[in-house]
Amino acid sequence: MKLIEFKNTNAQRIYTDYINRSKRVTKILSNEDQEDCLMELNSYIYEYIQNHQNEDETTALLNIIERLGSPEITLKEVVAAKKIDQAVRTFNLKHLIQALFLNLRNGLVYIVLFILTIMLASFPILIVLELLHPIETGLFIGKRKFFFGIANPNAGFYEVLGNTFIPVVILLGVAFYFLIIFLLKLVKNKKS
Repeated sequence: MKLIEFKNTNAQRIYTDYINRSKRVTKILSNEDQEDCLMELNSYIYEYIQNHQNEDETTALLNIIERLGSPEITLKEVVAAKKIDQAVRTFNLKHLIQALFLNLRNGLVYIVLFILTIMLASFPILIVLELLHPIETGLFIGKRKFFFGIANPNAGFYEVLGNTFIPVVILLGVAFYFLIIFLLKLVKNKKS
């Protein structure tokens, strides 16, 4: 992205500060997505300055920055949406967690997806616990209750999966992961 050069040093400082703040907000995105966001902002600023050349540079710059708003607020939804796109494209768990975290305030579906992702992240822990403590880890069933994970087998519960616990957890993990990605795609398509 080519930065705009201003004649007025104060305008240049204000512009540089705004672009640097925008860079910090978009830092979580891929380089390509960061560049897209910054180029979009830069083009708005450039066009406004070009259309208001009769005004003082600093005044014109402050006017467009005021219209655009604080990058910490303005870019929040853009970054969250681009992070969802990245998670859906890459199938990367790190990007998935970041996307869901950034979108928690955008509705109940994201909260549910975040909880599913936390459950997904607990599956490897359950596998390790099954290997270390096989008697206390599994799917336990008792009177009108069941526990998936860790339970005291002497408390009136019995474990039903036995040696198939680890394959079941792996299959559940894969199913949860693709369910989360599928739901994210649905939500993304519904917003579009």
